[in-house]
Amino acid sequence: MVRVEPIQIGSVTVIGVEVKLPKTTLLAVTTERGYIMCGALDVGLLNDRLKDRNIIAGRAVGVKTLTELLEAPLESVTHEADAMGIHPGMTGKDAILKMV
Repeated sequence: MVRVEPIQIGSVTVIGVEVKLPKTTLLAVTTERGYIMCGALDVGLLNDRLKDRNIIAGRAVGVKTLTELLEAPLESVTHEADAMGIHPGMTGKDAILKMV
């Protein structure tokens, strides 16, 4: 099952996506510029093999809901996100606000 929902963060509306798969759930919160995602995100792949795309993204691990994804500290971020001031340890919510 796929669920897409608007999420209000202050005056900003972003999109939350939840994909239920066998034995796992993929979670993402996205803006027009970038996104954060659960532990399934391969930041190394984005930084190395897809570096020409300049993807702005962050990864949080151990999250099971969209709310947890927004509250959790980011474990890793892409080079492009880092250049924007989005760093590991920053909450998903704070990272999303820098992406709008």
